[in-house]
Amino acid sequence: MIKNFLYETGRYLLFLRRVFSRPEKWRLSVRQFFVETEKLVINSIPLIALISVFIGAVLVIQTSNNMTSPFLPKMYIGYMTRESLILEFCSTMVCLILAGKIGSNISSELGTMRITEQIDAMEMMGINSANFLVLPKILATTILNPLLTLMSFIVGLLGGYLIIVLTGMIKVSDYLTGIQFAFNGYYITYSLIKTAVFSFIISSISAFYGYCATGGSLGVGRSATKAIVVASALILTFNLILTRIML
Repeated sequence: MIKNFLYETGRYLLFLRRVFSRPEKWRLSVRQFFVETEKLVINSIPLIALISVFIGAVLVIQTSNNMTSPFLPKMYIGYMTRESLILEFCSTMVCLILAGKIGSNISSELGTMRITEQIDAMEMMGINSANFLVLPKILATTILNPLLTLMSFIVGLLGGYLIIVLTGMIKVSDYLTGIQFAFNGYYITYSLIKTAVFSFIISSISAFYGYCATGGSLGVGRSATKAIVVASALILTFNLILTRIML
């Protein structure tokens, strides 16, 4: 098991070395970057927005039901919702969701290109296929996914606001006071850094397993599944590490 782990780690690092080599044609790489941005980041906006608005509403309901003491100000409902969203949900949980969506997309795309010999054809033409195909995906997700975190945070707070307006469980003024109470801007930075690290893990791991896929169409499915599992495990591991370092 240890031998296999070291072998896979070595292959992954050699793969990254090829990915981060100097692009042969910058203009093509920049064009590909915008293509991947639309496919991997912009197309994820509806899913993240839908999930965030409901999570924000659920957090408000759960916090309200657990704050039964009359001595606790109702504004703490908004405060706890804000802290839960920015510290964990908008970074870790969103990236676990993206590991399934983006990870399967990248892995299956590259895996299909591998088994249909499109990657082999690029290599025969002297093109660094790892750099051309993978680098734009990694850069697009690592640089721009933190913007999805900010959007998720805002939409989550909006979801909490909407459920309060619809149900009247607390005063809107209490909720708005709570989300402004004792705000720590460093938590935003912390969440954005985590998202960037997690996004790099998702895109690079998924690309690695897709790029190295073997065994026909069944191999593509296996590589996509393995990519999602490994990426999710690494996200949880690095979540613990980054939290211990940064907080």
